[in-house]
Amino acid sequence: KIFRPEGESTWRCVNVTCPAQLKERLKHFASRKAMDIDHLGPAVIEQLVESGRIKKISDLYTLKQGELVGLERFAEKSAQNLIDAIEKSKTAGLARLLFGLGVRHVGQRAAFILAKTFGSVKTLRETPFEEMELVMEIGPVIAESLKSFFDQKTNLLDIEKLESMGILIEEQVEPTKEG
Repeated sequence: KIFRPEGESTWRCVNVTCPAQLKERLKHFASRKAMDIDHLGPAVIEQLVESGRIKKISDLYTLKQGELVGLERFAEKSAQNLIDAIEKSKTAGLARLLFGLGVRHVGQRAAFILAKTFGSVKTLRETPFEEMELVMEIGPVIAESLKSFFDQKTNLLDIEKLESMGILIEEQVEPTKEG
């Protein structure tokens, strides 16, 4: 299905399992400003999705070196480099994860504010809409978009899988120094 939000000229696909949408979401997730996964470019993403190795974002973290060696232009060294980059991304932090998930209207700044304000995906997910929209620079549009994202069971399952794979879904709090 596709829909066009009122007041917008763009039609949008609502199927999160659509291969074209998955490829674009993976490109965004792996980008420098999101999870910063080196060696995961459009050509690699294309091969991984088309071969059926990746059906959702969390599938990235289940890839093995042997699976990658069979891809075009992938030898053992390049496969290991990608595996290492994926492993490194696990510690990118909550703000980068929130931005990387591609929640509509949640840019880098909003993701940073949400991470600092709520501290974890669980807290953010459980926060009432009314409380969320009161946060400075968030407002009703972003709050509604977040609630819509978290209302989709496939998104929640993918986040749970990301957490089980070792991705940090809580903000690391710096201890305050006295004095």
